[in-house]
Amino acid sequence: MWVDKLSIKTTIIGDGCAALTLAAMSDKLPNHLIQLVKPDNAPVPIDHMWGFWGAKGLERQISLSRKKWNNWAIITESGQSIMSSEEHPYYAIHRNEWLNYCRSEAKRLSVDIIDNSDFPKDSDLVFDSRPPRTIGKAMLQHFYGIEVETKTPTFDSETAVLMDFRVDQSKGLHFIYLLPFSTTNALIESTIFSTDANVGEFYNQSINEYLDRIYSCTQFTIKHEEQGIIPMGSLKPHDPNIPGIGGNAGAIRPGSGYAFVFIQKQIDAAIELSRNTGDLYFRTPHRKIDLWMDGVLLTVLQNYPEEGPKLFLQMAKSLSGDQFAKFMSGEINWSLRLKVIFAMPKLLFIKGVTRHIFRKRNKGVP
Repeated sequence: MWVDKLSIKTTIIGDGCAALTLAAMSDKLPNHLIQLVKPDNAPVPIDHMWGFWGAKGLERQISLSRKKWNNWAIITESGQSIMSSEEHPYYAIHRNEWLNYCRSEAKRLSVDIIDNSDFPKDSDLVFDSRPPRTIGKAMLQHFYGIEVETKTPTFDSETAVLMDFRVDQSKGLHFIYLLPFSTTNALIESTIFSTDANVGEFYNQSINEYLDRIYSCTQFTIKHEEQGIIPMGSLKPHDPNIPGIGGNAGAIRPGSGYAFVFIQKQIDAAIELSRNTGDLYFRTPHRKIDLWMDGVLLTVLQNYPEEGPKLFLQMAKSLSGDQFAKFMSGEINWSLRLKVIFAMPKLLFIKGVTRHIFRKRNKGVP
């Protein structure tokens, strides 16, 4: 309960990843009494996988992950790139595994989670973790996936497939994301980058055709289903009058939709800032140059989706596993940025830059 008048009464709207991650670390903000407020009409939470590359500072997340892969692949009809890293493996963690851990820690640290009807009227600080809003006809990353169990060994359990473009491209830039938990158990997601997420049965049909064509697999048991829509590009706050946290404060990586690790970075940085200055606020964990590069990439993918498979394969082939992991995790220096830029098809990159600048000047969106 809020009884210490010397403490800063801090309310977080929402009880998702960002809000609960902060609540689980509230002991690092001893001057703040943190309380979470569950919004009215919030969607029912559905478990799904979050992927991330291992790095220093993610020890707790790693310990709760389901599996790690030291190898990962990007595959097209014309070739493939299999990358490896011992220092930065790829991990998958269940959303519910992380949130349940954070809830347990929040309870241990006496952080209350209340209904919106009990919204505190005497908060000193309020932050909003509700999802940000899209701008115009934004690019969306939308997906549907199933976790399957097969009767016979089917999958290479040592290699995660981040992108396999050997699927129907008629609905937008389309790839299969496949996480093999064992030789007989895997998550297979049909993922599309487009401005329209209304594709009906296309996902399910694509997964079935992919398993048949690539793995000669037609018999399997579905253990779990998951689906979602992730906005990409520039986003606007859920409520411009309330400062944000998490995705609502720029944590989502515009060019990939990755958010989990960037939320961790954002909250770590905010705690460090508060301990050094006494101020608490949440800034985007992305540098301006990286946001610009993502904007160019999204412009290319939106206008030339047929070039996407070639682009991603060329980038993957130009980087080592460690470099790829660092790039995707935002651990980027200028040497790595230039390597990525020079890996892009030159004419396509120039077209993307030109269109990106034109759109920003004339519409204010990437």
